[in-house]
Amino acid sequence: MTHACTRLRRGAVTATVAAALMAAGAGGTACGTTVSGPTVSGPAVSGPAAAGVPPVTVPPSPSGSATGGVRTLTPAVIGRLDAAVRRVMREADVPGVTVGLWTHGQGTYVRSFGVADRSDGREMSPDLYARIGSETKTFTVTALLKLVDEGRVGLDDPIGRYVGGVPGGDVITLRELAGMRSGLFNYTEDPDFFKALTSDPQRPFTPRQLLDYAFRHPVLSPPGREFSYCNTNLILLGLVVEKAGGMPAADYIRENVLAPAGMHHTLFPAGAAFPAPHAQGYTDQTASGAVEETAGWNPSWAWTAGAMISDLDDLHTWARTVATGVLPDGTTLIGPATQKQRLATLPTTVPGAGYGLGIFDVRGWIGHNGSLPGYESLTVYLPSAQATLVVLLNTDISHDGAEPSTLFGEAVTEIVSPGHVFDLPAQPAAH
Repeated sequence: MTHACTRLRRGAVTATVAAALMAAGAGGTACGTTVSGPTVSGPAVSGPAAAGVPPVTVPPSPSGSATGGVRTLTPAVIGRLDAAVRRVMREADVPGVTVGLWTHGQGTYVRSFGVADRSDGREMSPDLYARIGSETKTFTVTALLKLVDEGRVGLDDPIGRYVGGVPGGDVITLRELAGMRSGLFNYTEDPDFFKALTSDPQRPFTPRQLLDYAFRHPVLSPPGREFSYCNTNLILLGLVVEKAGGMPAADYIRENVLAPAGMHHTLFPAGAAFPAPHAQGYTDQTASGAVEETAGWNPSWAWTAGAMISDLDDLHTWARTVATGVLPDGTTLIGPATQKQRLATLPTTVPGAGYGLGIFDVRGWIGHNGSLPGYESLTVYLPSAQATLVVLLNTDISHDGAEPSTLFGEAVTEIVSPGHVFDLPAQPAAH
């Protein structure tokens, strides 16, 4: 999955995988790992983050053999995971990262590495809020699908029924917008947009201003013909949610998606608001190209394509919920027939990767990733093994053309699910 879009210079909000699809700290302190089963001693933890850290525990199986496609998290497997995460951090110069891996009866791995803020050395920890970029798309499309279930919108309705002024709005459907097959231009790839954002990262944008950047460009292809990852699609769907839902998109998502799922640490921020505690973010998507801190940047420019905030525990809940349509209490969030349409992932230009309605299927891992300046995330679920992987980090700076969240996803899945490796290439930067 790619970030909320492609990177700022090639499209600002990224969706790590999406960028790939369109194209064809050193090893810090670790803390906070728990796994079901008998307790064994875990890797050493030093510094402030050591306080209250539970021991590492592992299931009784010593082999680490794969069951349902996922290896049991034995001490040996945990050691390999630690080493792999530290290696990626060192090679990609990632300040801090949190990795959460939950399996069905084969153990749990939750650990943070490195620093949340380079200026004071504050350590990364599993309780921090994070900007989640394009993972926002999964919430926006879920809100749309709720409206479908309620009979207030139809997936094959034209966008022009809800939003005026859209090029081809009489023929582009909501389904094509959610499936990234509208053919519309991605506003985050407009050079004037990039200049406006990076010249004043605190400035607010309205949805209509964002659409104006997109609609000054001709459509790229007829609707339904090609997959083209595009933030413009999700801004339009956000406006549909508001019109059909009868309230601001943030309120509709909170009341109809987050509250039923019990996700009390996930929110749609007002302006640059960022709850504490959170990590400082680091990006080179700046006017000068120099690395800057981004915690105070205003994400309104990403709106329903990438502005949301969450934390590790809530994303753990969300991974299974969005992939199955079933809430933690066993009731349905999205009806089975509608959920089936969401998961009808069509082929993309990358072997092993498909895209449905606001969701990826990458070699069996279902979910999305996200990126916006200073932050990246990855939240995916492997139904065959009932396993969840969440990665949160405080930089979006590419390494050898690869998104860091993808590097972590690949490193972890090569170890724990060798038959289902999250191995998407990155899209080359356009600038």
